[in-house]
Amino acid sequence: MPFVERVFSGVQPTGNLHLGNYLGAIVNFVKMQETHNCIYCVVDMHAITQGLDVWGGPVELARNTREVTAAFIAAGIDPKKHIVFNQSQVSGHAELAWIFNCVARMGWLGRMTQFKEKAGKDRENASVGLFDYPVLMAADILLYRATHVPVGEDQKQHLELSRDIAQKFNNDFGDSIRAQGTNDGLFFPLPEPFITGPATRVMSLRDGTKKMSKSDASDNSRINLTDDADTIAQKIRKAKTDPEPLPSEEKGLEARPEADNLVGIFAALSDRSKADVLREFGGGQFSSFKNALAELCVSKLAPIAGEMKRLVADPGHIDAILNDGSDRARAIAEETMKLSKDIVGFIRRR
Repeated sequence: MPFVERVFSGVQPTGNLHLGNYLGAIVNFVKMQETHNCIYCVVDMHAITQGLDVWGGPVELARNTREVTAAFIAAGIDPKKHIVFNQSQVSGHAELAWIFNCVARMGWLGRMTQFKEKAGKDRENASVGLFDYPVLMAADILLYRATHVPVGEDQKQHLELSRDIAQKFNNDFGDSIRAQGTNDGLFFPLPEPFITGPATRVMSLRDGTKKMSKSDASDNSRINLTDDADTIAQKIRKAKTDPEPLPSEEKGLEARPEADNLVGIFAALSDRSKADVLREFGGGQFSSFKNALAELCVSKLAPIAGEMKRLVADPGHIDAILNDGSDRARAIAEETMKLSKDIVGFIRRR
């Protein structure tokens, strides 16, 4: 029996959602809900894998969880048609992660480049959770037996690990899975990546070689989803460029990271290709292009900021959305966990 097609993805509630989060993830979430059965998760358990200075402590975590939820809704995700919830409300994420901890190999985790980047030189002082993050991510996805996951370039390695864990589980417990009469010995699918759009990796407005990040000291390096229209326009006009005119072809963007980034942002926000954007603006000066980009950014992002502000002013409403979503997510998760425990050999309450 084929797996039911289902999309799962999550966003960490670590504050200051920005244009990179929107173009790299949220805008694709909105598109996919028209064609797929979607589960969108605010991954608050992942948020606490780093130090308190990163996720801000209990008050900030709750505030940021609601803000990410508000961003989902303001951007166009329908929480009635699809599932929107926060990870910690469904215990199956932690339960399945432990089973997967016993399936995954230390060598697999040791190759994860994102742990090395986030832990830096002081790896001995990093949390076990940060090291184990990819296993929890595998549990997030496979708890719902999701078949597709929209990921940015920096998460592709983690998705590969999810596939490795799923395959090893299926192999290790093949006889038990077949005894349960499940998918010819395949209990978990091997989830496929969705990497779409011309600006899946949005770079800093101050340095086109660095990824746009909330941790950058300069607020002008990013467009926050909470920025008002004037702030958005000002940041675009101040964005770093080079002295040459815009090229007429994509090849001309090579070795010009700031130009490539701004053209990519324009392309993604207007749902066009970079080549199409350059056909319109190629040969022109950055000043006129920036004016057009500022207008486009304001038209797309300012309404989202306004709606987010309205939504976060009513935390009870957001909590109700998360509670409803978690109830619906839990119904799927509990079925997976019952079967997983039977497959592994755990005795459970009947």
